[in-house]
Amino acid sequence: MTRPILWTFRRCPYAMRARLAIASADIVVELREILLRDKPTAFLQASPKGTVPVVETPSGVIEESLEVMLWALNQNDPEGWLEMPGYGFDLIAEADGAFKDALDRYKYAARHADVEVDVERHKAGLFLHKLNRMLEGRTYLFTNTPQLADMAILPFVRQFAHVDSGWFEDQPWPNVISWLHAFETSDGFASIMTKYPPWAEGQDPTPFPLKAA
Repeated sequence: MTRPILWTFRRCPYAMRARLAIASADIVVELREILLRDKPTAFLQASPKGTVPVVETPSGVIEESLEVMLWALNQNDPEGWLEMPGYGFDLIAEADGAFKDALDRYKYAARHADVEVDVERHKAGLFLHKLNRMLEGRTYLFTNTPQLADMAILPFVRQFAHVDSGWFEDQPWPNVISWLHAFETSDGFASIMTKYPPWAEGQDPTPFPLKAA
């Protein structure tokens, strides 16, 4: 293994935040894009749980997206993402827990029995109102530059917004809307959303991020 291997799926918010941290840390990995409906054997051998992102390193396999972010940033953190207050980890846990649960039940209501879409959307919205208050008077959650919590949470806010973008834009959380818009139009986001063909055995390695290749 000449470089760590990143197994990813472009549209998955967990994989997005892993790619964001790797790109910020400027660590070059071998990117392997997969289709979740047709997972390669080599991917499942690396991580039988079958979810992305997964990073294979010489010292072991990293299977959780937040752990991938910390793996990258603990090696190199030029933008100071890890300088956030300790409370930022509590905020990430809230996003990954109650907010993500409500988001899934809202977005994929047909997969869940007895789901009231409006109720789940309201539950998720309570978290966004909290973020809106935190963003008052500043560009990001803790300061005017992005930190770990911003980039760990924004891909899921984006997923929530895209369920019904018209409704989302009409809600009384203007700071969240501006925060998300700045993220979606940033060079950093564009750089991690390049489309790659699905990985196949024997193909030439795809270095990521391209700016560091």
